[in-house]
Amino acid sequence: MAGKFISFEGPDGAGKTSVLQQIEHDLEAELGANQVLYTREPGGNPISEQIRQLLFNPANTEMDGRTEALLFAAARRQHIVSEIVPALKADKVILCDRYVDSSIAYQGAGRQLGEEAVWQMNQFAIDGLLPQLTIYLDIESALGLRRIAEHRADQVNRLDKEQLSFHRTVRQAYLRLYHQYPERIKLIDASQPLAKVIADVRQTIHARYPDLFAEESKR
Repeated sequence: MAGKFISFEGPDGAGKTSVLQQIEHDLEAELGANQVLYTREPGGNPISEQIRQLLFNPANTEMDGRTEALLFAAARRQHIVSEIVPALKADKVILCDRYVDSSIAYQGAGRQLGEEAVWQMNQFAIDGLLPQLTIYLDIESALGLRRIAEHRADQVNRLDKEQLSFHRTVRQAYLRLYHQYPERIKLIDASQPLAKVIADVRQTIHARYPDLFAEESKR
């Protein structure tokens, strides 16, 4: 499969949505809209979006941690089959808002199910398919939650409402993944001004794929 698979990860409040929107816009201008796929997890197709509604419904406070992890994996499997693999075969650039690293951080560490256990469980879902590049937007947990409160308080989901200690545990798991897979996962300081974060992301993508953001080599 000839396409490029880039995932974006980060704790809540890291600004993934704003960064992804700009990167998507820039790549569409460079390659054409039909050559760029922006998608998200959980979601990206009708079946996975229905699972997303279950996962993020604020009323589902009694959902068991393992149930949550299995639902994320199920949504991921359908997402791969319906969206990611076809896009890779069509030689597209995939920009994916979260992937399996999120499950390891949020369910494996945050829900205390075990990072290795969640990783192994997801092997059945992903069948060996990992991004070639993962952009990890890192931010201190208290600052991330403060950003949510200030800028999207009306869009808070069930996971956003967890205690600060939960979010700190999630962040530490992300940092472990970053150190474990340095060739795939690249860290960007998301506490910087948005324009600087976007510029760093562009440069990171260009370093991995020199044919993307070719103007970066001239700077």
